[in-house]
Amino acid sequence: MKAMLCSSGGKDCLLALDAVRRDPTVEVVGILTTISGAYDRVTMHGVRRELMEAQAAALDLPIEWVVLPAPPAGPDGRRSGFVSNATYDELMRDATVAARARGVEAMIFGDLFLEDVRSYREQRLAETGIKGMFPLWGSDTSSLIRDALARGLRAITVCVDESRLDRSFAGRTLDTGFLKALPEGVDPCGEHGEFHTFVTDGPGFSAPLRVEKGEVVQRDGFWFADLIPAPG
Repeated sequence: MKAMLCSSGGKDCLLALDAVRRDPTVEVVGILTTISGAYDRVTMHGVRRELMEAQAAALDLPIEWVVLPAPPAGPDGRRSGFVSNATYDELMRDATVAARARGVEAMIFGDLFLEDVRSYREQRLAETGIKGMFPLWGSDTSSLIRDALARGLRAITVCVDESRLDRSFAGRTLDTGFLKALPEGVDPCGEHGEFHTFVTDGPGFSAPLRVEKGEVVQRDGFWFADLIPAPG
């Protein structure tokens, strides 16, 4: 069975990829990623396109883009990174239908336990003839992330919800120290959207990605840490 990974470049997506790649009945043929037309960065995570391309190359997979149009500017002249649900659904459906026409039968997601998110994905996919794969579903998030770190996962926090975590967590390496510092009630995998990451090394990588930490900015209720490809 051919499958594609719906990925933001974060830890849960790549752990799901690793799990599926160990299944001999599934052939992962590519990555599908949404990107903001306003900023040319991964939606929600704010990761640069070139870093996603480098990650896909390290995983030996082609990457396809769903470009979300830039929303209208607000009164202050700034544009939000978010588009309407209707626009998002339409563009994702078009991309999924195109993948189905090429023989893709499943889309892989890194969701862990949010029933409403899984139900939403499955309902949308049902319209296209593609099924959803959720290889991490039901995992204990504390055990999952600690095991992943022990297996060589390396990730940096690129976005944090300012209502749940302070600025200091943005741009921080995801390690045991990070996990110990999380306030009570924050999921160790950030499954409620508390934080998002970008993976620079781990299972399936041909070589680690070299990045430098740039500025941290506040936008739309989140702190974003810019990651920059390191020279060489």
